Amino acid sequence: MPQINGLKSLTLGMAATAVLLLGDAQAQVVLDNTVGTETKINKDAAASQRRVTQLAQQTADLLAQYRGVVRETESLRIYNDQLERVVTDQRAEIVSINNQLEGLESTNRGVVPLMLEMIETLDQIVERDMPFRLEERRERVQRLRDMMDQADVTTSEKYRRIMEAYQGELEYGRTTEAYSEALPTTGQTVEFLRIGRTLLVYQTSDQETTGWFNPTTRAFEELPNKYRLEVKEGLSIARNEKAPDLVTLPVPGPEVAQ
Repeated sequence: MPQINGLKSLTLGMAATAVLLLGDAQAQVVLDNTVGTETKINKDAAASQRRVTQLAQQTADLLAQYRGVVRETESLRIYNDQLERVVTDQRAEIVSINNQLEGLESTNRGVVPLMLEMIETLDQIVERDMPFRLEERRERVQRLRDMMDQADVTTSEKYRRIMEAYQGELEYGRTTEAYSEALPTTGQTVEFLRIGRTLLVYQTSDQETTGWFNPTTRAFEELPNKYRLEVKEGLSIARNEKAPDLVTLPVPGPEVAQ
């Protein structure tokens, strides 16, 4: 019997050990399951965080885009308002210009004949005046005539050029000059001395011939030899080669002035 009791005790011990071993295995399984679950939760939490971060970034990007669109829309609104005001002003300007053009057309009908008349008067002045720089002045008159037929020159510019030509003619009466030009009667190049519109004398380069334009006969005539040095002196003064001085020249008297 004692052997039987000992066997029972051994059997019970082994059973207890088996129970303990079985309990440890189940606990390990539970522990493994718990660790796995926690690991999965952590991974899911990290994935969720990344998703949240991505969504937050996308939200921030969309917000920035929205704000940019709002700013651009506001800028376009302001630009369109300004553009509308400009268009309105341009329309008013077009109406004003059209009204001015209608008035200008009537003005041109009165101004153009006046300008043509001024050109013809200028031509008469040149032809009846002393024949100084005659070709140059005739060419200027012809340019004015040609200008009147040019469509690309405005009426105001035409008028300005005509007045400029009159101003040039006016200056001749207040100036003195010496210049070289061919003598109309002989074609020989001589030195002319012009004193305003009062006197036009000439002299050859060798000083052998001295003459003047006689306003009474309207012809070029030779002068006595006594005027040779006086004309030479006058030419030097006009060229600023000598200081101004008194010279004796054949000025026509009142009785022969035309």
